[in-house]
Amino acid sequence: MKVKIFDESHEADLESRVNEFLKDHKDIIDIKFQVSITMFSEEQIYCFSAMIMYK
Repeated sequence: MKVKIFDESHEADLESRVNEFLKDHKDIIDIKFQVSITMFSEEQIYCFSAMIMYK
């Protein structure tokens, strides 16, 4: 089993990267998604990530 991790600032960027990866890798075991948020001064910072387990 192998693992690939993606981390993006915008959900659309994560979607694009995951879809590109899935085009070349057909033996997907599982995909886990996570969203985290933090405050920096008065700005909200989002982190969208995905972990893909594949053969």
